[in-house]
Parts: sequence; structure tokens; C-alpha cells
Amino acid sequence: MNLHEGVSLSKYTTLGTGGPAYRLGNPGTVDELVELLAWAREEELPVAAVGLGSNLLAADEGYPGLVLKLGGELASAQVEDGLLRAGGGAPLAVCLHRAREAELGGFEFICAIPGTVGGGVKMNAGAYGGDIASVLVRAQVAGADGAEWRSPQELGLSYRRSALGPGEVVAAAEFQGVGRPVAEIKEIVAGMQKQRKDAQPTNKRTFGSVFKNPDHELTAGRMLEACGLRGFAIGGAEISPKHANFIENAGDARSADAVALIAEARRRAREQFGVTLEPEVQLLGPIEIPPVG
Repeated sequence: MNLHEGVSLSKYTTLGTGGPAYRLGNPGTVDELVELLAWAREEELPVAAVGLGSNLLAADEGYPGLVLKLGGELASAQVEDGLLRAGGGAPLAVCLHRAREAELGGFEFICAIPGTVGGGVKMNAGAYGGDIASVLVRAQVAGADGAEWRSPQELGLSYRRSALGPGEVVAAAEFQGVGRPVAEIKEIVAGMQKQRKDAQPTNKRTFGSVFKNPDHELTAGRMLEACGLRGFAIGGAEISPKHANFIENAGDARSADAVALIAEARRRAREQFGVTLEPEVQLLGPIEIPPVG
């Protein structure tokens, strides 16, 4: 088995924070992935998969289990028979490129999601009115006992979540698009990317949106902006001066600094608007967001 010990998770997260992983595995096939998951179960270790680390906050103390970084065929993507087929470790940007080459549209929204297929399915990632559930045909889910294909209904996809359980990892997925000329796909993507660049700190170290948008007339970002949090900093972490639903690593940030900012943002939103914001970021290791109130 391809296992590494004590690898710093700061290298695998876009925020650039996090301590060492007890073990890091790099499976390249479904069989290798199942083998590693079976090993983790035998060793009674928790399991977590990291894609591009763009929606991940890893504990400063590290992760006391097996971290998986999918590679090989599990990170490939191609269009076959009108379907986009991709491994769980395939970057969504690569998937969009493959789809565009094949004149397959419907995936333009993923240009705003800096993650992988596996993370996108697990979180039912979305942007600009589209989400993974709207284009997903089925996903192959691996566990310690093997791998099986599941429909979107069986995956329990809803707003920014799924029913995937502990020790389950998305190994592959198939997506259905619509025929669309390359020029039209490029035009749609360019418009979305400009909108994203204008509104979000795309050139900073962040882990993406901090909070899910609440059932409220204001988005999470507008709500936190109204709370006066733009530019508010704790330690080396700062709430983005450009968009208040992002936390930037402004220097030598620690994950604990980001957690403190999240806690303060939730406190102010609850105090000013009576809304309890729900974090969108995934937590890895001995790390938790304090309750509000």
C-alpha cells in the first residue's frame, strides 16, 4: 500500500493551515482505494479524502487517521457516449475542459468551484444556479467492503450535503450534459469567471465560502458585511475585505485563528439578525466550531 507518515496537511489545503496526517494514502485505482479503506477499518482509523483542499479546515494538531489523495485513473476525466466520466480525484476544472472539447454543456457553473469530483458530489457543490445534483447520473462509492454505484437519490443529495457515511469515498462519477457549441460554452464560462473575480478574493489563500447562505433575504456575505466584519482579523487570519463570507490567510494563520473568526461571525450574525449561520467548510481532525450562545 502507498502510505506516507506525518505529512503536513497545510500542503493539501488552500488556506495553507493544518498539522500532520497520521497516514496519507495515494490510491490510483478503485481496488487500491478499497484496500486502503479496509486497512483503515482493521486499524480502527477514521478516514478522510482531500481533493484540492479548497473547502477544508484541518486541525493544527493534525488528523489521527488515514487521509486519502486520489490519483491515477481516480483523477482522470473523459467524455464517452455523451457522458462525462470522471474519477473522484479529478479536478472540476479538468472536467469542464474535457466537456468543452466534446461540445458538452451544462457544466459551466463548475468553473466557480475550485475542487474535485469527489468533494463536489459529497457536498453537492453548486454555483450560479447550478449544482452537481442537476447533472449527476450516478456515482461510484467505495468502502471497506468494495465499491457500488449509487443514484443521486441514493446519495441523498440536498443543498450542500449528501448522505455519504464515514469511511465512504466517491471513487468515480458520471454526468449528463447537453450539446452546446464550444464558443457558447466559453462565453458562458467567461461571464461567470468575471463575476467571480469581481466579487471574490480569487487570488488569496482561502477555503472558499465559510457559511451556507441562510433562509433570509440577505446572503451570508451581505449579512456579515452588515455586521462590520470585512477586514476583521484574529491572529494571521482575516475576514476578506473583498467578500465577508471568505477568510484569508493574511500571514502565518493557524486553523485556530480561522475557527475564532467563524465563531465571532456566527455570534454577530445571531446577535444582529437572529440567524445562526451554518458553516459550509468541512472540518478535519480534532477541531470544532463553538456553539452560538
